[in-house]
Amino acid sequence: MHIGCPTEIKAQEYRVGLTPNAAREAVANGHTVSVQAGAGKGAGFEDTDYIAAGAQVLDTAEEVFAIADMIVKVKEPQAVERKMLRGGQLLFTYLHLAPDPEQTHDLLESGCTAIAYETVTDPAGGLPLLAPMSEVAGRLAPQVGAWTLQKANGGRGVLMGGVPGVGPAKVVVIGGGVVGTHAARVAAGMGADVTVLDRSLPRMRYLDDVFSGLFKTSYASAGNTAELVAEADMVVGAVLIPGAAAPKLVTRDQLSTMKPSAAIVDVAIDQGGCFETSRATTHDDPIYDVDGIMHYCVANMPGAVARTSTIALGNATMPFMLALANKGWRQACTDDPHLMAGLNVHAGKLTYYAVGKALGIDVVSPNLVLK
Repeated sequence: MHIGCPTEIKAQEYRVGLTPNAAREAVANGHTVSVQAGAGKGAGFEDTDYIAAGAQVLDTAEEVFAIADMIVKVKEPQAVERKMLRGGQLLFTYLHLAPDPEQTHDLLESGCTAIAYETVTDPAGGLPLLAPMSEVAGRLAPQVGAWTLQKANGGRGVLMGGVPGVGPAKVVVIGGGVVGTHAARVAAGMGADVTVLDRSLPRMRYLDDVFSGLFKTSYASAGNTAELVAEADMVVGAVLIPGAAAPKLVTRDQLSTMKPSAAIVDVAIDQGGCFETSRATTHDDPIYDVDGIMHYCVANMPGAVARTSTIALGNATMPFMLALANKGWRQACTDDPHLMAGLNVHAGKLTYYAVGKALGIDVVSPNLVLK
């Protein structure tokens, strides 16, 4: 199979879909790899690293898309990239289709087959290709939230850990999954007073046992959520429903109950965000103000630490990428139902129920597509 990796063009996105190690593995398995010139530069990989791994370097994205059987990326294809996709071509990347009808329409029109990192599953019910970026985004959330809280950025001017005689920032993390756990761990490590909200009692017991009271947990009822959000200096949105639009858990009316210039960090913004007032921002203009509350809603947070993120993502995606290349997507998905769970689009048909429900589009079962 011919595997292609273009340079990411989303604003301030420095990650790359293939590391030189992944390219080397693909070549060793008998595949041809084409990488766009400069694709790895933002993550610290030079074109010579890919050439040494056995890949060829092409000047333009158009060349990569034209020649490749499978396109491997990081972020969802942008409008100009979607025009380069073709019927029968395989796209393997993050998609986040539920809040993005334009992308969904374009992918259906292209006739390509698209497998989304964020809906591939594992035997334990986890999301193995989303987890590494969730870990990165979770650990970043308190860091960018602390920056947002600085007075020069419009925040309350509160130090996360306080100082002797002055209490720490109060941080509320909505969601105790991968993002929420890592966010709470780092925020608590910075000295903040942290509470994690979740609806799963077993999950809260797990967090309490593993972290031995490093942070508090609370049941995510509407009343508890409203009360804790009103007391918080920072609120981190870390709720995920796989493949679906994120639920809106904090309304605009609730902003008036919050402390003036408090900070919101919406890590769920890729799936539409879990605050009613959330809208996607970029690294070059990350913060905006709604009713005196500072919102940080960057849709590709891990791109800020591109080298760490690229290597972590590459470690997770490489086995799946090789299975797709070695077997072809049909056989690979037939052999691995967890990979089949990543199938979102095929030949003009939507194949992921949660996306269809969010966008009002008819869905065809992946099993029927495979047949």
